[in-house]
Amino acid sequence: MNGFIGELFGTYVLIVLGTGACAGTNLNRTYAKGSDWTFVSLAWGLAVTMGVYVASSLGSLGHLNPAVTIPYAIFGLFPWGQVLPYLLGQFIGAFLGAATIMMIFYPHFKTTNPENGNTVGIFATRPAIKAPLSNFLSEVVATFIFIFALLNLGNFTQGLKPLVVGLLIMVVGLGVGTTTGFALNPARDWGPRFAYTIIPVPNKGGGEWDYAWVPMFGPLVGGILAAAVQVMFK
Repeated sequence: MNGFIGELFGTYVLIVLGTGACAGTNLNRTYAKGSDWTFVSLAWGLAVTMGVYVASSLGSLGHLNPAVTIPYAIFGLFPWGQVLPYLLGQFIGAFLGAATIMMIFYPHFKTTNPENGNTVGIFATRPAIKAPLSNFLSEVVATFIFIFALLNLGNFTQGLKPLVVGLLIMVVGLGVGTTTGFALNPARDWGPRFAYTIIPVPNKGGGEWDYAWVPMFGPLVGGILAAAVQVMFK
């Protein structure tokens, strides 16, 4: 239960702060309107930092991400008995975080004309150029780097290590995240994408589920490859 609660609230904080930054950047009449990619990458990095701190304080290991939990379990770094509670906490927390941002920014959705583009990108990743194979490879490589570095941090919930994790997220976003929006995390993408799909939001577009397989399976493959390499050469 501690794992579920920690992952739920940690992921909730992660999504509120991360998608909140994206909403501020993209919606009309916010103070952050038009902010650049550095702002977005920094916001997501610090969002992960705060999420890890919250999750670990509530008794979880601060995964916040199926691409951490599942590869760790496959290679014996995490008990399978805790996988389901962790995953449920991650997806539910992500859904609730996105729903919160929809409430906070509701007036700004009303002022943002659909002609400015589908606002699903506030909540879920979408490619700069839709090229499924390249998009998938981008997510695999980005997540491989993220998880491989994470594995070499050891217990990344201790001391200032959550801040290091945040900086890692930021540099991954700046380095290889500009093609797809660097999901790195199936829950971070699918939870908010589902919330956007079913919750009434003014002037919204579609959930773009035809692309959703990329941020689901790309991060999982990247995470599994990273864990395999780590175990093989440790």
